[in-house]
Amino acid sequence: CVVVHAANFSAGVTLISRLALMMGQALPAEAYDAEIVEMHHRQKVDAPSGTALALGESVAQGRGVALADVRESGRDGHTGPRKTGAIGFAALRGGQIVGEHEVLFTSADEQITISHRAFNRRIFATGAVRAAEWGAEQPAGYYGMEDVLGLPPL
Repeated sequence: CVVVHAANFSAGVTLISRLALMMGQALPAEAYDAEIVEMHHRQKVDAPSGTALALGESVAQGRGVALADVRESGRDGHTGPRKTGAIGFAALRGGQIVGEHEVLFTSADEQITISHRAFNRRIFATGAVRAAEWGAEQPAGYYGMEDVLGLPPL
């Protein structure tokens, strides 16, 4: 049996997730604050989205920490200064936006942003079909979209 597991089957999300992991490895938490901003349609009931959390997991993995230990969501009121090493999340809802995700790394001197925008839900179905077709040619095992895209292992 072949299983391809992914929080999001979009090729673009898979790629920015890999980039987020690499940036987490390369940019020290002491110097670069990591934030994930996402926006979806007004009917979405979960926040942050599964894709936003997966991106946060990538940053945390790159930094060698557990996301649960450094996650900050929904800041409101007098929260005090930002904790060094925190991975922040902001979830926005409105209109009929399919999905937008940004991963920001900000230091005192620069900001690096990677982003993905889904214009149509078809992108997720297209990725799932791509994964199924790829999986039909593979030996039994547990795979991710990184395998489907042929990304080298880290």
